[in-house]
Amino acid sequence: MSRRYVISVMSKDIPGIIADITTVIYDLGGDLADLNQSVLGGYFTMILRAEFDGSVTKEELLTRFAEIQSETPIAALIKEVNDVFSKSCGSLPEDTFVVTAQAENRKGLVKCLGDFFYNRKLNVLDLVTTSEKNRYIMIFQVDLSRVDSMKDFRSELGVLGEREEIELVLQHNDIFMATNEVGTALETIIGD
Repeated sequence: MSRRYVISVMSKDIPGIIADITTVIYDLGGDLADLNQSVLGGYFTMILRAEFDGSVTKEELLTRFAEIQSETPIAALIKEVNDVFSKSCGSLPEDTFVVTAQAENRKGLVKCLGDFFYNRKLNVLDLVTTSEKNRYIMIFQVDLSRVDSMKDFRSELGVLGEREEIELVLQHNDIFMATNEVGTALETIIGD
C-alpha cells in the first residue's frame, strides 16, 4: 500500500534548494507526480505531489527536510491524501480564459476579482500577481464553462472594471498563450 502526499516547502532562496528537496524525495523512494515552484520576494516556495511506499510517514519527511543544511531552515507542510494521483497531461478545460487586470496599487484588488469569480461559481485555475511602479497587475486563468452568456459576462466584467477603476482584458487562454511567452507575460503587460 502506498502513501500519497501533497508537500509545500518554503525557504529563503539559495542555489541548490531544488536539488536538496528532490534528493529527500528520491532518497525515500518517492515518485514525484507534479511540482510547481516560484521565488517571491527572495523566498523560494514549492508545492509538489509525491507517492511513497507505505512505510514513509509525514514525520519522516518533515525530519528529512529539517536536516537539510542551509542558511535558512526549510519550512514544510505535508498533507496525506487518499485519492490516486491522476497522470493527466494537465489539459485545461476548453472554456479556459485569461483575465488580465491592472489598477493603481491598493488593498483588496485580488479579493475584488476573487469575489467576482466566486459569486458566479467560476473556478480560478491559476493566478499570478505583481506590483510595479504603484501599478498592481493580476493574471487570472479561469474556467468559464459555467458561463451561459459570454456577452453578459463581458458586460458584468466591464461594469466591475469601471466601478473599481481596474483595466480588464478577457481573452481565450489559447489566444493569450499564442501571444505571450510563458514567464514573460507580466513583462509584456508592464511594458505597455
